[in-house]
Amino acid sequence: MARTTGALGALLLLLLLTMSGGAPAAMLEQNAELKVPRFASLHADKVNLRTGPGRQYPIEWVLTKRDMPVEVTAQFEHWRRVREWDGTDGWVQEHMVTLRRYVVVDGKGADRPLYRQPDAAAGMVARAEPGVIARLLECRGAWCRVEAQDISGWLRRADLWGVYPDESVP
Repeated sequence: MARTTGALGALLLLLLLTMSGGAPAAMLEQNAELKVPRFASLHADKVNLRTGPGRQYPIEWVLTKRDMPVEVTAQFEHWRRVREWDGTDGWVQEHMVTLRRYVVVDGKGADRPLYRQPDAAAGMVARAEPGVIARLLECRGAWCRVEAQDISGWLRRADLWGVYPDESVP
């Protein structure tokens, strides 16, 4: 009997929140943080990219790189419209993207130098090939600190896809 009363109480609370247009404060704060557009990354090794926001829409592509950065360009219920660095776009379920930040080294041109400090005069740690995916750690002005395969260093923001020019990254 207590179990039924608890479930009924929860259902009643949900109904009241829905009718009043209110929502718990935590939900509102979470939704306020999720601005569009924003960068995110793929949460799984296999993500279906659909032509529309629902399972009834056909799968156009299957994305196969976990941590690949994507730009969320629209939201509809539990679906997110995303765009890859090469321009491919479509809809994925919200749980297939994560707010963990990754970037991809720009695919145009030669290898990019990875520096010890955010300064071109600092010593070079390594070279990053175009297309490499790296974890985004922080950005300061024109520079971003990234990590890939246990190597950490600074790349020019302009050489990365997955971070906005004026975005503040902790």
